[in-house]
Amino acid sequence: STIIHWYKQKEGEAPERFLYVSGDKVSTERGFQANRYMIDRRSVQKQYVLTIKDVIPDDAATYYCAYWDPHLWSTWIKYFGTGTKLIVSEKGSSPPANSEILQKTHENQITYVCLIEKFYPEIIRVTWTDDEKEITDQVVKGDTWKSTKEDEYSIASWLTVPAENQDKKYYCKYEHEEEKASLSTQVDSVKTAPQEEDCKTVFNRGNLILFCLIFVTDQLMHRTAYLVYIVLLLKSSMYYLIVLFFIYR
Repeated sequence: STIIHWYKQKEGEAPERFLYVSGDKVSTERGFQANRYMIDRRSVQKQYVLTIKDVIPDDAATYYCAYWDPHLWSTWIKYFGTGTKLIVSEKGSSPPANSEILQKTHENQITYVCLIEKFYPEIIRVTWTDDEKEITDQVVKGDTWKSTKEDEYSIASWLTVPAENQDKKYYCKYEHEEEKASLSTQVDSVKTAPQEEDCKTVFNRGNLILFCLIFVTDQLMHRTAYLVYIVLLLKSSMYYLIVLFFIYR
C-alpha cells in the first residue's frame, strides 16, 4: 500500500518529482513521457525498479526514490534513497589508471592517503576497513577532481590512526563500474608522504594540495609566530624613534 515517489535532480537545480507508484498504477507528472518510464514491482524483495527507455542527454541527473512514513504524534516524514546518478556520454568508461597509499607520521598519529587517479566516469565509492569492519571515524573523503587530461577524474581519501597502530592492517577499497580493488597499508607499495619542499611536485601529479598542507601546519605556525614577532618589534622601534624625535624636538 506504500506509495513510491521518484524524483529527478539535475545539477544545480531542485529535485523534481516526475512519477509516483501506487500499487500497480504508475502516474507520470505533466511534461514527462509516460511511455519512457517502466516500473517493475518486486514484492518479495520489497523493491521497485525504474527503467528509462531510449536515454537522451537530457536524462542526465540524479534519481531518488522516496516514500512517506507515519511517525510519532501523527507526523509524516518523507524518506529519500541515497540517489543514483545517471551520466549520458558517448565516452566509454575506464578503470583507474593508478592507485596507491601515501603514509605520513606526524607526532603521535599516522595519516594514510588513498589516491585513486584517472578514471571515468567520476562515480566511485571509496571506503576504509580493517580486518573486521568498515571504518568511519577519522576518515575524510575528498571530492573528485578532473585530471589534466579531459574527462579523467581522481579522488583521495584520508584515514588517521594512532601511531601505536602502525603494525595494524588497514584497507582502502574502491568500487568503480569498471573495477573493484583493495589496497593494503602493510605492503611495500605504500609510500612515505613528501615533505614540505615536495608539495608542489605532488600537486602537479594531481594530488590535493591540502594533503601537503596538513603536515606543515606546525612549521607554518612557527614561521607565522616568528614573523609576527618581527613585525611587533619593528613597530615598537618605530614608536620609540617617534617618541625620541618629539622629546628632543
